[in-house]
Amino acid sequence: MRILVSFIIIGLLFSCAEEKKAEKPSPKKTITSVEITPIFNDSISIRAIAITPNNDLVYGGNKTTIAQYNSKTKKHTNLLKRKVSDSLNVSFRAVTHINNTTFGISIVNPALLYKITPDGSVTLVYKETHEKVFYDAIAFWNANEGIAMGDPTDDCISIIITRDGGNTWNKITCDQLPKAKEGEAAFAASNTNIKIIGDEAWIATGGKASRILHSTDKGHTWKVYETPIVQGIETTGMYSIDFYDEKNGFAIGGDYSKADINEANKIRTKDGGKTWQLVAKNTNPGYRSCVQYIPNSDAKELIAVGFKGIDYSKDAGETWTHLSDEGFYTIKFINDSTAYAAGKNRIAKLFFK
Repeated sequence: MRILVSFIIIGLLFSCAEEKKAEKPSPKKTITSVEITPIFNDSISIRAIAITPNNDLVYGGNKTTIAQYNSKTKKHTNLLKRKVSDSLNVSFRAVTHINNTTFGISIVNPALLYKITPDGSVTLVYKETHEKVFYDAIAFWNANEGIAMGDPTDDCISIIITRDGGNTWNKITCDQLPKAKEGEAAFAASNTNIKIIGDEAWIATGGKASRILHSTDKGHTWKVYETPIVQGIETTGMYSIDFYDEKNGFAIGGDYSKADINEANKIRTKDGGKTWQLVAKNTNPGYRSCVQYIPNSDAKELIAVGFKGIDYSKDAGETWTHLSDEGFYTIKFINDSTAYAAGKNRIAKLFFK
């Protein structure tokens, strides 16, 4: 009897071990190519995109464009058409979608922030008039609390916050924020100057100084950290930031006027943004306007895009593979193999293989 029980136990253990072995996922294949399928071609420059829960796309561009692409019907709808003055001609480089609601804020003076609800109603929820106003990015922590950031109008980076679902927005005063350095601003290049995870938010600045503003409490308090990325003139610094989790982050940029320079345009953090290290020094890619972690990649895989093409890293940014010369300004992933990308007069769906 004891022998029989022993055989049964051994058999069960072996069976469980085999089951666990069978359940172990196969390693993810290294990306070697990208298939690009155009879904929009028009005379609109698009630097801001956001993905809805059902994988539709919201995007912002010039010519007073905040639009939505229905992935099932393949139809594009300008959400602002016939909802605002025909004489209005502004550019939206920051859009987001939360709780079935779309938000977009325009660049230059005056800054106009619109809230667009599922029934199609459009409400101007924030307006700021100042000769220096220029908003670069927008994001939300949750359905109620959101943030937008832009260039300084005083002696700090401009940050506005909502706590009521985007109905009202208030600008943080400079006595509550780190003082901006001379020539420190940001780039409205891809709507990825802000990254939010949990209650935290990271903001990437650029220009003559390029630093990280960090909040752990949904924008109530802020700290600032230095970075080693190229900086010192108006066109240099971080253009895009992404975090995989609370510790692992990556930023990319350079100098868009000297796009081939790659000496110090890629940086990485492993401690939540407190310290940053240069990676892939003196190797391509050069200037890129957007970087994103590939989902489910354990903070290892990254895609960077810019007007000079698409690049891929499988080792947290240490080395890169150039996948395509086709230019885009911004990219957002649907899953670990599919993304939307947008650029000058175009939007495409990207399939990574």
